[in-house]
Amino acid sequence: MTDGTVNRILTLDQLRTAHCTRVDGAPLGAAHVQEQLRALPQWTTVRDTLQRSFRFANYYETLAFVNAIAWVVHREDHHPELRVGYDRVEVSFTTHSVKGISINDFICAAKVDMVSGS
Repeated sequence: MTDGTVNRILTLDQLRTAHCTRVDGAPLGAAHVQEQLRALPQWTTVRDTLQRSFRFANYYETLAFVNAIAWVVHREDHHPELRVGYDRVEVSFTTHSVKGISINDFICAAKVDMVSGS
């Protein structure tokens, strides 16, 4: 990102309105990731991924959520790994070009939260 976004902590509102761009180089450092997680407290890190689970009342709501986030992440051109069950979806973001977590993962996580209503 050319505006310096990659090296600073963004607020939730900034994450929601930002857009993903190509990132190269190193992933965000552990301290940066932990600080940025403050904006998305329901997300966690597992190894080199940013993850969250969502629960739903039934399969129809689960698939509706999957389709909604598919539309959002497709527009950002930054796609998560999804594990889909009857009443749950596990979403995992990582940035392959940096082999770890980048600001793009946080941007998409914030947008997924908007879709979920949280």
